[in-house]
Amino acid sequence: MKSSHDRWADLALHPVRIRILRAVAGSRRTTRDLVAALPDIPHATLYRHLATLVRAGLLDVVEERPVRGATERVYALPAQGSTPDAVTLATADREDHARWFTAFVSSLLSEFSRYLDRDHIDYTADGVGYQQLVLHLSDAELASFARDLGTLLLPLIAHQPTADRTPRLLATILLPVDQPDAAPGPPTPEDPRKDQPDGHDHPHP
Repeated sequence: MKSSHDRWADLALHPVRIRILRAVAGSRRTTRDLVAALPDIPHATLYRHLATLVRAGLLDVVEERPVRGATERVYALPAQGSTPDAVTLATADREDHARWFTAFVSSLLSEFSRYLDRDHIDYTADGVGYQQLVLHLSDAELASFARDLGTLLLPLIAHQPTADRTPRLLATILLPVDQPDAAPGPPTPEDPRKDQPDGHDHPHP
């Protein structure tokens, strides 16, 4: 039986749905925008996958407006997929977290795909990086780490856009991981009697 996250991952990690999420990432897109951005996807297929993503909560309809006698929808990635607030987190269940985390990861995949599609990329000059680290922290050390990180980031978050500043995406994931298997203890001296069935010394013939 699949877990909650597996079901949401199956929903998000479909090639067409990845392209839709990628096209919407970082902006708001109307249906007409998506038709223009994804011209090789048949309209009926695009509409079907849009409906699936909306039903799953991986895409939000943020506006509906009349256009020539019809209703035009405007789509965006869900805000909870990026930064759930404290109240939302307090009432969230496993299904909620699985859906939001899938949206979060889908958004990262979309943004990185957009970066790779640029005419020119320079991994080093652009300051691109991604890595996983395991930190061994007590509860007190974790609290200190969170305070120090907040102290570092808060002044930077307050920066306003200027001509010499490039928008840079910093995404964080923090969660406990399984404990590694216990390391084997130091070798013990070999007991010369271990091969004797009764545990006693026997003279050699």
